[in-house]
Amino acid sequence: MIRIVIAEDQQMLLGALGSLLNLEDDMEVVGKASNGTEAVSLVHQLKPDICIMDIEMPEKSGLEAAEELKALDCKVIILTTFARSGYFQRALKAGVSGYLLKDSPSEELADSIRGVIAGRRMYAPELMDDLYSEENPLTEREKAVLELIADGKTTKEIAQELSIKTGTVRNYISTILDKLEVKNRIEAITQSKAKGWFK
Repeated sequence: MIRIVIAEDQQMLLGALGSLLNLEDDMEVVGKASNGTEAVSLVHQLKPDICIMDIEMPEKSGLEAAEELKALDCKVIILTTFARSGYFQRALKAGVSGYLLKDSPSEELADSIRGVIAGRRMYAPELMDDLYSEENPLTEREKAVLELIADGKTTKEIAQELSIKTGTVRNYISTILDKLEVKNRIEAITQSKAKGWFK
C-alpha cells in the first residue's frame, strides 16, 4: 500500500484529492495538511512514502517544505497551478520526484504516484518544453569553443583546432562566461548540459 500525505491550503481541493486517491486499491491517504509547516511535521510523524504538495501555502511554501524533506525517505510530488520555469527549477534543486499541474486529468496523478514509487521522475511535459526551449545565446563559433573545452582541450589546442590565435580563444571564453552569466568554464559546461544545449 502506498502511504500518502497531501498538503493543500484549499480545503475543498484537499478533501477531493484525498477521496480520489483513497479510491485507488493500492493507495491510502494517511494525513492531510493545510500548510507547509504541517506537511513537514506530518511526514516526520507518519513516515509516508509520498507527500503531494501545493506550492503557494501559508506559513511555509511547498518548495520550502520540499527542501526540508529532501533528507528524509519520503518522495515529494509538487501539484500546482503554476507552470513557471523558475518554480520548476527550484523544485528540481529541492530534489522533488514529480511536478504536475492541477489541470491534468486525475488518473494521471495516480499513475504518476506509481511511477515515482517505481523510481521514475514525473514532470509535466509542458515544463520540460520550457526547460529546454530557452534559447542558447552563444554563436556557432562560441558553441564550438565551449564543446572543445568540455572535451578537455586546452586553450592552445582549441586555437590549433579552429585555426585561430590563443588570444582569440581567450576572448571567446570570456564572452561565453559573460553571456551565460557564469564564473568559470566548469559552470558554463554544467549550465549548457543542464539546458540541453550540447549536441
